[in-house]
Amino acid sequence: MQASPTKFNIVIIGQNNRLQYEALLFAASLRHSCPDFAGRLFVAMPQPGPLWQQDPSIRDEDVLKALGQLDTEILPFDNQVFGGSYPYGNKIEALMALPEGEPFVFFDSDTLITGDLNSVPFDFDWPGASLKVEGSWPKPTLYGPGLDGIWSALYRHFDLDFDSALDTSQPVDYWRRYLYFNAGYFFYSCPRNFGERFLHYARTIRDGDIPELVGQNLNPWLDQVALPLVIHSFGGGRDALPVGLLDGSVSCHYRLFPLLYARESDHVIDVLETVVAPNRVKKVLKGYDPIKKLVLQRKGHKIRDLFDRDSLPQREQVIRKTIKSKGLWMR
Repeated sequence: MQASPTKFNIVIIGQNNRLQYEALLFAASLRHSCPDFAGRLFVAMPQPGPLWQQDPSIRDEDVLKALGQLDTEILPFDNQVFGGSYPYGNKIEALMALPEGEPFVFFDSDTLITGDLNSVPFDFDWPGASLKVEGSWPKPTLYGPGLDGIWSALYRHFDLDFDSALDTSQPVDYWRRYLYFNAGYFFYSCPRNFGERFLHYARTIRDGDIPELVGQNLNPWLDQVALPLVIHSFGGGRDALPVGLLDGSVSCHYRLFPLLYARESDHVIDVLETVVAPNRVKKVLKGYDPIKKLVLQRKGHKIRDLFDRDSLPQREQVIRKTIKSKGLWMR
């Protein structure tokens, strides 16, 4: 497979909560699985300000030291629009602090790099995002428009061509017909251009008077509502990357550690348990109970024994309920 010809940066979010531990784990997995990665790894950190009730920055010196040992760069940024009322907005506002004009890949912090990231054939002029997604938004109301009416209204509002974004092999008002991504990863050639448009679209959707959105819940979905519009506006789409690399052999968006042990492959577990083993990482990760108990104390294997990875329950709620019934759910 042809590798990406362009050096690029990676950005994840780090905060004074579980995200600081997830960021450390991400960094450790990147250095383990892709030791030849030539770009810069940024941990974007929101700064205290009027949009936060408490200081969101990482203040744990041991976490900061361990991140530094893994050759990460702390990237402070200020929230102008979102903050504590919508923390998912950090992935939007952090983009403006990245080096302008340098290609980037954003990953959610609850991700492990499990393969050679250099093997992914990114075309940074053709943006894309995670297709590991379910039809979580919108939820049409009884008297309101269906999916077709809601999505077409958004495209019209931003003067975008709606028809060219459709998968016409799917029926009208079925969610897969419409461009929809998980914001667990996305990429483009310039973070400033992408971030400014992402912020504009998200703020307009949140604050604008778009009648078709009446009755629609935008929290926590706002980033995933705006993201496909941004990607489409830059000429990207659902076929930006080959299937099976990101959210596949090269990265794993695990979300929660109990779900990781229940669902993911033996290889993902091997990567996780290998990268937490060095003492400089282990002693810091002990500060977060789900990692301490499930990974370091290996209680996650009790969860693993509850499920057949080749025949998992279709509904995540069933997996969660089974784990909780054994007293092993933690987050």
